[in-house]
Amino acid sequence: MKLEWDKFSLDLSRKTHIMGILNITPDSFSDGGLHFNKSGAIDHALRMVDEGADILDIGGESTRPGSEPVPLLEEIRRTLPVIEALSSRISIPLSIDTCKAAVAERALGAGASLVNDISGLRFDPDMPRVIAQFKVPVAIMHLKGTPKNMQDNPEYTALIPEIMDYFRAGIQFAVNSGIAEDMIILDPGIGFGKTIEHNLEIINNLDQFSVLKRPLLIGPSRKAFLGKILGGLPPQERLEGTAASVAISIIKGAHLVRVHDVKEMTRVAKVADAIKQQRII
Repeated sequence: MKLEWDKFSLDLSRKTHIMGILNITPDSFSDGGLHFNKSGAIDHALRMVDEGADILDIGGESTRPGSEPVPLLEEIRRTLPVIEALSSRISIPLSIDTCKAAVAERALGAGASLVNDISGLRFDPDMPRVIAQFKVPVAIMHLKGTPKNMQDNPEYTALIPEIMDYFRAGIQFAVNSGIAEDMIILDPGIGFGKTIEHNLEIINNLDQFSVLKRPLLIGPSRKAFLGKILGGLPPQERLEGTAASVAISIIKGAHLVRVHDVKEMTRVAKVADAIKQQRII
């Protein structure tokens, strides 16, 4: 399975690809404020590239549980200077993590080349047009509710079938909107409108989504469900939990993993890929 567009070609069958997280926010659940200024964000991005990131995912709006939306101009102010600076310095794809079409359009014009939309194209009716116009990949994530209310007692009758139906509808909507089907990535949305049991069920059944024949992205990095499993550890102490969930996700069929700890998860992915393929990658 490959993603090919513009000057990029990602062979997702050969190895798991690492998406490094760059949050330019004061309030993200794990690293809010750490890379909030331009120079700090750029330094961290370059460090992740050196550590093995295949994609950088740049976001200017926290989507942690209970978070409030960031005004459009503020989200652009946070992300655009960093994208402009990085696009001339690195050769890997830059992803813009946003639900706003105007942010995506400005970011893609400034050098980003992928859109990561946690709303699955549902929050902004203009988002499909922007993605189709630029002919870039889009990650469609499953989300129940909104970041503000998504963890208010999320319930499902049948979790995996409901996410499967959501994906099928999302793919059809995207294609009908002019987005090429081979540009679509699917993300089941760990921690987005899910209980701890839901997150465990998704990871354990990730291989069921292979019938959709689209790349699978998963983002368990430092999430709250790992903290609960590990007796209440804070986000910065969930490295081993992240490693376990990443390794199992890869064995179960993940093609891309979105992580904070790029160096460590690159190593985890290399071992998981070698086990899965029974050869050194």
